[in-house]
This record gives sequence, C-alpha cells and structure tokens, in this order.
Amino acid sequence: PDRFGFCSFGINVDITKPIAQSSYYTIAEINPQMPRTLGNSFIHMKEIDYFIFNDTPLIEFRFKGRDVGERIAKNVADIIPNKATIHIGNGNLPNLCLQYLNDKRDLGMHSHFITDNIIPLIENSVLTCRKKNFHPEKIITSFALGTKKLYNFIDNNPYIEFFPSDYVCSPGNIGMNKIMVSINQALEIDLTGQVNASKKKYNFYSGIGETVNFMRGAALSKGGKPIIVIPSISVDGKKSKIVPRLGEGAGVLLTRADVHYIVTEWGVAYLHGKSIRQRVLAMICIAHPSFRQSLLEEAKRLNYVYSDQILACDDDGNICLYPSEYETTFTTREKEKIKIRPVRTTDEPLLKELYYSLNERDRYLRFFEVKKEFTHSKTQNEVNIDYKNIFSIGAFIGDIENEEMIGNATYYLNPSINMAEYSFLVREDYRGKGLGSFLYQHIIIIAKEKGVRGFYGNIHIQNKSTVQIIRKGIIQQGGYIKITPPDAGEKELFYEVFFDKNNSIED
Repeated sequence: PDRFGFCSFGINVDITKPIAQSSYYTIAEINPQMPRTLGNSFIHMKEIDYFIFNDTPLIEFRFKGRDVGERIAKNVADIIPNKATIHIGNGNLPNLCLQYLNDKRDLGMHSHFITDNIIPLIENSVLTCRKKNFHPEKIITSFALGTKKLYNFIDNNPYIEFFPSDYVCSPGNIGMNKIMVSINQALEIDLTGQVNASKKKYNFYSGIGETVNFMRGAALSKGGKPIIVIPSISVDGKKSKIVPRLGEGAGVLLTRADVHYIVTEWGVAYLHGKSIRQRVLAMICIAHPSFRQSLLEEAKRLNYVYSDQILACDDDGNICLYPSEYETTFTTREKEKIKIRPVRTTDEPLLKELYYSLNERDRYLRFFEVKKEFTHSKTQNEVNIDYKNIFSIGAFIGDIENEEMIGNATYYLNPSINMAEYSFLVREDYRGKGLGSFLYQHIIIIAKEKGVRGFYGNIHIQNKSTVQIIRKGIIQQGGYIKITPPDAGEKELFYEVFFDKNNSIED
C-alpha cells in the first residue's frame, strides 16, 4: 500500500476490482513486484479482510506469429486513418497490427488490454491520444498482457489509466471515441459474413469476451471501423477459413448485421449494407486462391450468386492473382487524391454505375452506339480479367465502404500482332483534370512491362479530346503515333500507337 493506505490492482483491474467490491470477504495477495497502475485501479487496506505477502516476479506473456500475419497487418494498416482510436482483441493478429502503424499520426487507444507493442508507438509519437475526445490524452485499458518491459513501462505512468471491464467494454463508452477502430480475430467466417470466434466444433475455444461490445461500439462511433482479421487458410494449408457455411457445432459470435470489414492476407472485404451476392463475391475474393473456385461453385449451388458468375482466371482455368504492384495515386490540381488500381471482380457494380452516369452523347462516343443496358453477363467480363491479355485499371474516389469508380482504361491484346486495342473513359465531373492522360500514361507503363508493342483503336471524329490525349501521351512516352482518317462518309478514325518510335507499322 501507499502512504495513504491504497493498493493498486496493478496489471489486472478488469474484473478483479468489481469482484472485490461485491465480495463478502476480500483476500488479497500483496506483491511488491506488481506495478502501480493509475486510474480507477485502487483498493484501500480497510476493504481487505485478509492478505498474504508474496514477493515474486509476474508471469510474462509473449505473442506468437504466423507467416501470413505481416500481410494481414499491412492490409489492416491501409484502412486505419490518422487520429483513430485503437482497440485490439484477443489473438496474435490484432496485436501484430500495432507493429504496422508507425506511419500514422496522433493515434489513441481504448482497449480491453494493452501489450508491449504500444511502447514503440508511444516513443515514436504515434500513439499520442491528443485527438481523443473521450478521456483525451490518456490510454484507457483494463489489463496488461506482456513482458516485464511492459510492466515496468506502466508502473506509475500517468499516461495510462486502468478501469474495470464493465466501463472499458461498455459499447456506449466505446462509441464516444471518434474514429474508433476495433480489430478482432476470428476462427472461421462463412460466405455471408457470419463469424465464429469462440468454438472449434463442439469444443469451446474461448468465451465471448469483449468482441461484440467493441464491434458494436466501433459501429456507433463517428467514422468508426469494426474489423475482423483472419488467415485465409489453416496452418497446415488443408482447410479454408472462409467457408460456405459454418461447421457443425460452431458458434455465431457475430451476426451478418455486426460485420463491416473482413481482412485476410489477400485483401479487404467490406460487407456492411451489401446484398448477399455482393457479400459472397467479396468474401470469395479474399479467400485463398486454392479454394476460390470451389467456394464459387458452392455459392452457385446455394443460389447466392448468378449461375454464370465467373472469377478472374487464365486460359488454363487458374485463378489470376490481383497485381497490387500497379496501384498508384493521382493528385489533381485541386490536391484531391484519386486511387488508381487494377480492376477486380467486386468492381462490377462500380463499373456499371460509371457507365450509367454517361449521357447519351458520351455513350455514343465511347461505344459507337447509345447503349441502354449494361448487363451482368457483359460487364463481368470487363472486371474478371487475366491481367495479361486483358488489363484494366480504374480511377477511384472514396474509401472502400463508399468507393466510386470515376474513370477506366483497358487494353485487349491481339497476340498475333502483339498490339492491344485501347479504350478509356472519365466521368464528366472529373474531366479536364488530367485524369484521362494519367490513366493513359500509367497503362502504357504496364503494357510496356508486359512486352506489348503498342495500342490501336477507333475514335469518333467528334471525340477531339481523346485524340489529343492519345497523341500527346505517346509523344511524352517517346513513342510514335499514326492516325488514319476516316473514309468518305465514315465517322471513325483509326490510330496506331507504337511505344518505340523505331518500331512503327512499316517495320
């Protein structure tokens, strides 16, 4: 006890203090090696009926890792904004995510427990809590789980305050934090988003814990992000962690309504507010490639998706992996950042919305007819591509939960001449900002890397801006362009672009 007679509960305030407050008799172990933690973490000697003295080192805990953990943690870091308040749930993966937040600014923490990984974030001025609106400038927690280094760090540290679990894990209190990000680990998830995080068959793996409280609290938070992390495949590589239906005896810890973000080593799926079809496709696309086709077939059997739904495959039927190395960012003159990336299966609704946003004149100039419908059977072929013979990139604004496609550029390779037919479009409100030119330049870089000789295509003679982009872009790339005017009575000119000016059509 201190000179006022108060003892600190140390590294475990969570349920210890409420139990002591409600018990008939309180028997305490007094250990001088227990750190003195601050907050609502004290008990007075008058409230202790009996005590024993035990001068012994505290048990230490070290988290284990998995090979895929790094990729999962990086995917999580990509969706965590600056000034977010972080919670990590039970498991190795949520704790690992803390190691990949070093490029963030002014993070806060409101978490059921804390680990050694908070120390470098604090020392590097990443975890400052300056922007927290609930308990500002304080880390709020219930218990510490780590090594002696952590225990020494929290000893008499006024920056970290401990409270009982019922206070820390209250969804109302959690939701008071702005941009509350809750990271929780699952054992198994079905294609519709139901989460099992507590049972393996009929064996209980864990209790409910704080997962539901923090997921719902983060959902209540302004700008909050409830996140589930899971490896796509079992340790032995024989089972998919994403399944058509949860296994026998599995417990549904989180319903479809509670799930927002699912993160595996293969990407991020945002499920909240989505249809069953959209959910299922998003989940299949972040499953392990070895299981995607079988998951799709089972989804068809269950009538979750269209019977003609396809995935991105090569000529041999192998799943084509998403080429994240071609992701980049375009910044407009107004300093707006637009994400440029290859398209993928789940972009089909976004591509449709882009097409439907075009007026009749734009549709005619793009498709040489005024298209009225953009059906699934046709548009799915524009996003399920092999990234070799067909390559398509999109321009996107907004985060994953409200993403919009505002531009698209595609080439279709003709192997017999090693030339590709090229087309692109930009949504009307983003024209004149240089986006069309950037898409053209970027896809030329991609085509060059893949050994494509050049582009060709038809352009309506009224589409003067496109002609200018094609002509100016290839000159900047050091290439050569040949334009063939339309015949009498025709309205389409034909162009050929060669990436190497010495590799012209005469060659």
